[in-house]
Amino acid sequence: MTSPKLSLEEIRDRLNTIDNQLLRLLSERRQLSVEVAKSKVQTSKPVRDPVREQQLLVKLIQVGKQDYQLDAQYITKLFHTIIEDSVLLQQAYLQNLANPQNRKPLARVAFLGAKGSYSHLATREYFSRKNTELIELNCEQFRDITKTVESGHADYGVLPIENTSSGSINEVYDLLQHTTLYIVGEITQPIEHCLVATQDIRLEALKILYSHPQPHQQCSEFLSRLQGVKLETCASTADAMKKVQQLQRDDVAAIGNAASGKLYGLQSIQTNIANQTENHTRFIVVARKPIEVSTQIPAKTTLIMSTAQEAGSLVATLLVLQRYGINMTKLESRPIMGNPWEEMFYVDLQAHLDSEEMQKALSELTKLTKHLKVLGCYPIENIKPTQVKLIPA
Repeated sequence: MTSPKLSLEEIRDRLNTIDNQLLRLLSERRQLSVEVAKSKVQTSKPVRDPVREQQLLVKLIQVGKQDYQLDAQYITKLFHTIIEDSVLLQQAYLQNLANPQNRKPLARVAFLGAKGSYSHLATREYFSRKNTELIELNCEQFRDITKTVESGHADYGVLPIENTSSGSINEVYDLLQHTTLYIVGEITQPIEHCLVATQDIRLEALKILYSHPQPHQQCSEFLSRLQGVKLETCASTADAMKKVQQLQRDDVAAIGNAASGKLYGLQSIQTNIANQTENHTRFIVVARKPIEVSTQIPAKTTLIMSTAQEAGSLVATLLVLQRYGINMTKLESRPIMGNPWEEMFYVDLQAHLDSEEMQKALSELTKLTKHLKVLGCYPIENIKPTQVKLIPA
């Protein structure tokens, strides 16, 4: 005898029940992740355990396939997200212990644009694990962000520094050359550009397009195909969307994000307009004082330095890093204002500032450079997923 067929409403009720159970279990797992971090305080073990992560994934894939007929890629993708969240939670807990002076119920954060800007989204995401309420301070220009933090009107500033499509954001690098602030964190955000408008209009009817210069640059290939469209520059993506909302015209649009567009009553009329499908922006978080970074957490150290105008002077500094086994993830050069043909170099290193290798390298670099400053040491937030070799059945 077959069981009676469920109605659509009954199926949805069951799905809702399962979803609620999943949420409860995910919440319980997150709480246990914090307990893991507490135990690691006593043992001084590093946050990440690649062997344990790999064993976990292999076992989950096997059980999922044998007992529940679940695809290996589905399980891998799901648990990559869960493991990343667990690692970031543990890092946040250890960092909170290492920096008791930063445990505040409120944090004033300055960023570019209004609600819905990419900087606003990055700010929300970064501070979501800090157990602090945000006082959001909107700024119109990058230099306004650093000034607001330097003056004490904000505790932190969030600045975009590089994009996978348009490259380095030179204005921010130039600000770092002169600011007294320190880098205390980073976050990488996916950037999903689309055209948003007050109504579903045809591209042929478009006459004016509002955009911040960075999205404009990142979507240049798509924009080159738009005929007779005037491009207007705005201070941020949020300002561009706000402008379209205010005009309420059927021939204007903005480059923005679909989710953020809804905050302004706008709808997406064209998706996937970026030059690269994998489009990400790395943001840095700056503050007036440097932070301590737990030795249990993978860290990044950022330097700025200038070398003598002699053949091989830059190479000599890079050889020091190689000698001490320090991995360089970024090398950026910017002109030194007032000193023609001289350059300042920005260097990102995968190393803890207090490590023996880093201290020895800094000692040698001080002798080889005209100017050397540590801009900050901070946790690496970009969690690389554990790789598992899937063996065919």
